Parts: sequence; structure tokens; C-alpha cells
Amino acid sequence: MTEAAGAAVAQGFARWANPSSPHAEGRAARAALEEARRRIAKAYGWRHDLILTSGATEALAIALGRALAPRRLISSVEHDSAIRAAGEAVMIGVDGDGLVRPDALEAALEGTRAIVAIQWANSETGVRQPIAELARLIHAAGGLLLVDAAQMPAGADPAPIDHADFIVVSAHKRGGPPGVGALLVRDLGTLSPTGGQERGYRAGTENLPGALGFAAAVEEPEDIARMAALRATLDDAIRRSGGEVLAENAPRHPAIGSYRMRGTAAAAQLIRLDMAGIAVSAGSACSSGSMKPSHVLGAMGWREPALREVIRISFGRTTSEEDVARMIAAWRQVARETRSFAA
Repeated sequence: MTEAAGAAVAQGFARWANPSSPHAEGRAARAALEEARRRIAKAYGWRHDLILTSGATEALAIALGRALAPRRLISSVEHDSAIRAAGEAVMIGVDGDGLVRPDALEAALEGTRAIVAIQWANSETGVRQPIAELARLIHAAGGLLLVDAAQMPAGADPAPIDHADFIVVSAHKRGGPPGVGALLVRDLGTLSPTGGQERGYRAGTENLPGALGFAAAVEEPEDIARMAALRATLDDAIRRSGGEVLAENAPRHPAIGSYRMRGTAAAAQLIRLDMAGIAVSAGSACSSGSMKPSHVLGAMGWREPALREVIRISFGRTTSEEDVARMIAAWRQVARETRSFAA
């Protein structure tokens, strides 16, 4: 968390009252919650409704489970939590870079109204989808667009804000606390209520400390240009060292990169880099512990053994040029050691 987010969470913990309580302390907590909601929406440029949730996973489940559309469509490279929430959804194919194929989307849209889940940027490869272009196809067919923007910095891209019907955001991806996120909803009439808090669209005691921390985090600008420069340095070094940069010709998130070390399993790379004090993952962090082959890479056409030779690296607010230099040196050392062992 950022220092500001940590301080805001601590302030929230000092408030004992439930925001849904009718007494004076409860009303004060409610006012603080609504102010945090307003600040989060403003940071993203959102002028419609915002439902606070326990994170991106719950926000996806609410939208995919309760949107007033009889069908669910989902790109084949979505996050595992979106795939689980979508149930028996129709999968939309992608090309070799992981970009949704417009022809596949148009074919899938034929029939009754659908809600379509498409991520802003992939959590493994960083590949960014052309949201405005895909939104036009979806809306022309009478569908609803759900954008998983958990990876999107506040204010980074107007396309989801201008075109999506639902947007999923997450606090901890932006330097806020874990356990809080939001579902941005253009029209509550497109979502079935269930009763409880959040205007009847989510039950449970409101997480005031989390909301305050979320608001504080997204109000702090992220230096995207600096992160892009760091990733470009790493891309170039790995490419020149015999590695492979995934989807290097596609639009990508400036703070996420995926790299293949030929002949060396991702698990071996993770262990050696961890011993060097460098934290990376195989696939998205939420599923990398299982070490299962990435469904994202599979959808992009990758096959064994290359499928298991890719690691994911991300850059944060505190990542430095020195950190990247250490990563490059460690990556080259691992590559030399494993190649020598294989020989």
C-alpha cells in the first residue's frame, strides 16, 4: 500500500460504527463511506453508479451473475475468476498476440442479448484490448460490455469509461488495501438486485477502512511513463540475451511483461530468481501457485514445452532502475546455469 492508503485505512479502523446504523456515529460513518465512493468514482472519471465490493472477483461475479441478459460471452484469455463466474459461457477466440478476434466476437453475438466480458489488459501478458472497437460491435448487437479493468490505473484510458456498461476495478492493484474493489455500473436497471446494502445490490457490512484506503490510493498519480521505460529496458535486455518477449508487437500494459527462457521451466526460473531476492510469477499471481499451464498462453496458440517456460514480471510504484538491472543480471545467470546443465 501507499503511505496515504495505509493512513486512510488506519483512520477507518478508528471509526467503530457501522455505516448502516441510524445513530449519529453510524450516520457519520455513512457520510465518510459516501465521500470515499465519490472520490473513487471521480478518480476514474465515472459519473454513474459505483457498487463497493470485496474485490475484482466479487465484482465480476455480480456483473456476470446478475446482468439482465440471457447469454454470457467471455474472451478466452480472461482471468480465472471471470471464467468461473461466467459459468457455461461462450468463449471468444483470440489471435496469436492474445487480442480478441472481431470476427469471432461478431459470430458469437448472433442470437439473444449477451453480456460480454473483455479485460482492459491481460494480467499475464499485459496485452491491452481495443475496447472502443469491440464495444461498437457489442452495442450494435444490443449487448452489454463488461470490462475487467483491475489492471488499469485511474485516469489511464477513457475508452472503458466512455464505452463500457460495467467496469471492474480493484484497490490493491493501485496501491490500496486488499479486500476491496468496485463495480462501476452505467445503468442499475441492467442489473438484478438481491437486497441488502449498496442500494440493494450487495449484502454485508460496508468496509469503510477499505473504501477510505481505496480512495486515497487512486488519488495518487502513477508514473506510467517511468514504468514503461523500465519494461522497455527489460524487454530489450531479455531479447538480446536470447529470451523471447511475448506479444511484443501488441499494445501492452506498461507495467506487465511476460518472457520465455527457452529450455528452462518457469518453476525452475521462479526458484532461482527467488533465491536471488527477486519475486516473479508464472501466469497471474492468483493461480501461479498451482503451476498449471496457462490457459491464456494456450488460447494464444502456445503448446508444450514452451507453455511452461514463461514467467510474468510486473513493475510497481517503487520499482527502480537498479531493481531492473538486478533482474537482468539474475535472468542471464539463470539462463547460463540451466543451459550448462542441459548440455
